[in-house]
Amino acid sequence: MVEEVEVATLGGGCFWCLEAIFSRMNGVAGVVPGYSGGHVDHPDYDAVCAGDTGHAEVVQVTFDPSIASYAEILAVFFSIHDPTSLNRQGNDIGTQYRSAIFYHSDAQKEAAEKAIEEAAAHWDHPVVTEVAPIEAFHPAEEYHWRYFDRNRNQPYCMFAIEPKLGKFREKFPERFKA
Repeated sequence: MVEEVEVATLGGGCFWCLEAIFSRMNGVAGVVPGYSGGHVDHPDYDAVCAGDTGHAEVVQVTFDPSIASYAEILAVFFSIHDPTSLNRQGNDIGTQYRSAIFYHSDAQKEAAEKAIEEAAAHWDHPVVTEVAPIEAFHPAEEYHWRYFDRNRNQPYCMFAIEPKLGKFREKFPERFKA
């Protein structure tokens, strides 16, 4: 039984990708796709995708820090998306796909800034990941939850999510839970 949990809110492109990976990480108790960083109360998917709300697609990751530290969560985060690509990940283009860390404490802010410095050493271009305090999190519509698990044969899942999941398995075998 988890005695203490922490929450991380991360945006790194489509929330389906992030949810599929973090839900398979040891120490993660739950992952909820949603929206953060915008200026509209109770945004919906269509408005976010239209760019009308300022929100990023994010996941809210609940984890046991005695099993997976926030620094480890961030290490996985920076390994599964391109933090140098402004407002896009692959063919997903728009501000809703920006790289973002919405911190929940000063300690998370400091860890995020340190993780960006460390990640920058592995990229040829500057890291553009936004670091901002969490102001609100709006869970996505239920049909987005566990999207990959329910739609593995959908082309986006096969060509975008599956390779990222494979990269996670390869790079962090000790973090991968079956």
